[in-house]
Amino acid sequence: MNTATGQIVELRGARRRPGLFGWLLLAPLLVWLLAFVVAPTGIMLVYSFCQRDELGQVVFEPSLESYARVFDATYLRILLNSMRYAAVTTAICLVVGYPVAYFIGRAREGVRNKLLMLVMVPFWTSFLIRTYAWISILKSEGLLNALLQLLGVISAPLDILYTPTAVIIGLVYSYLPFMILPIYGSVEKLDNALVEAAFGLGAGPVAAFSHVIVPLTWPGILAGVLLVFIPAIGMFAIPDLLGGASTPMVGNVIQNQFLGARNWPFGSALGTTLLLMFAAIFLLGMRREPER
Repeated sequence: MNTATGQIVELRGARRRPGLFGWLLLAPLLVWLLAFVVAPTGIMLVYSFCQRDELGQVVFEPSLESYARVFDATYLRILLNSMRYAAVTTAICLVVGYPVAYFIGRAREGVRNKLLMLVMVPFWTSFLIRTYAWISILKSEGLLNALLQLLGVISAPLDILYTPTAVIIGLVYSYLPFMILPIYGSVEKLDNALVEAAFGLGAGPVAAFSHVIVPLTWPGILAGVLLVFIPAIGMFAIPDLLGGASTPMVGNVIQNQFLGARNWPFGSALGTTLLLMFAAIFLLGMRREPER
């Protein structure tokens, strides 16, 4: 009996341990991560401690000059502005995306699939094409101003393009699906019996929402906030196209250091600092739990 039990345990352990076939299935993913995530990050980390010569070439001499420059008042102000834009974008996406995700998650299956398809439709078009479309919409003679003037809401065109408002609009439009989809995944798994029990115990809509629904959908909220806030800080295309030179973000500074100023060590130091900040935000968000 003991021998048979031991064999069963060994078989179960063998099934749990990944064999050669399992590692072969993971090999493409591991190679991709090594080539396009680990290696570039390592190169950026090494360059951040190097120097630059007069011709813009990287000189492999250890130095902390680039990191000291990161904390210059000018770049700190740009970093804080980037965080402010990302925070406003995240807040708007959460306020708009949560009701949408909740409605989709509680809809009938046939309707739910169609609504999810509508959320995914923007991903079928190039990101740059969608951003250029917003230029046509927001410019003085664009669709938005023409519609508002036609309805009599305004008498003169609004100057929206190349302003912080245009940047926020572009960021919210681009990242809203990244807020809706994770929250939808949590709402879909929400047990109606718990919500009904809260109402049965005398809780009102606000109390049931804050003490039952929000804690149960917290993983989706946290994932959505991270998926929106973190990439929004480093975005450079939308501020460049919709904000012009009036709203530089840290992503634009990094892009300029690599492509324009040819200061790769400083650009790498900015990127490394941003990466460390992302890791800190992620760890903080993973450790924080809502009150139940």
